Amino acid sequence: MSTHAVAPRTVPPGGPVSEPPSRSWALAGIGAGLAGMLSIYLSLSLSPAYDPAAPPTPESITEHLSTQVPQLLGFHVATIVAALLLIPFAVGLHRHLARRSPAGSLLPGVAAAGLVVLATVLVLGSGLNTEFVFGLTEPELLIATDVSFYSHWVATIPWLWVTAGVTGLALGLAAVRHRAYPRGIGVVSLVLGALIVLVGVSPLQYMAGFVGPVWLFVVALAALRTQSRPDTTTPGR
Repeated sequence: MSTHAVAPRTVPPGGPVSEPPSRSWALAGIGAGLAGMLSIYLSLSLSPAYDPAAPPTPESITEHLSTQVPQLLGFHVATIVAALLLIPFAVGLHRHLARRSPAGSLLPGVAAAGLVVLATVLVLGSGLNTEFVFGLTEPELLIATDVSFYSHWVATIPWLWVTAGVTGLALGLAAVRHRAYPRGIGVVSLVLGALIVLVGVSPLQYMAGFVGPVWLFVVALAALRTQSRPDTTTPGR
């Protein structure tokens, strides 16, 4: 029986074997952005109508949400998928920026940390679903005031994308200062990141949910295109 020798992989002097750039982290970011948009859309569609002539009551909110169980399930899945996909995107973004930024720069770490915090917020934002989604199939067994609180939770916590704005600012600075990202996308990231942070600092912090997923989708798509090209950039000075 003949055997075939397998040529060993050689390690170039001064470093490990060079691997082609992975695109999986960028694809994860695109998926997280799309899932985040769906999460926000479903959350918005779940809110009961507010009519000054007939103010909502805990009982009316319970009745409304009891008809929205499929949408609540979709909201839960979309929110958790966004949270999970944010983790590989955060790691990939950190590696991408670190390779293209000066040694010791804080920007890659800050960018990744903002997304990890966001993933935590999204998990918490979906955290009450287990308690209420299936309970709403038998609304008479639930306490109406608890369901009313849950309605506010779903309409607020998953919208708190403020730390995505911190990531946007860090990415934008790395792009403008160190050419770690396409400059045009860097400028867009700075603008959207500043907007996300501003609304996040304000009492209207939930409005960050309108902008955050869009920002994420744009920068992840740019990362995918960047990873498709050979890496010829060097860290800026």
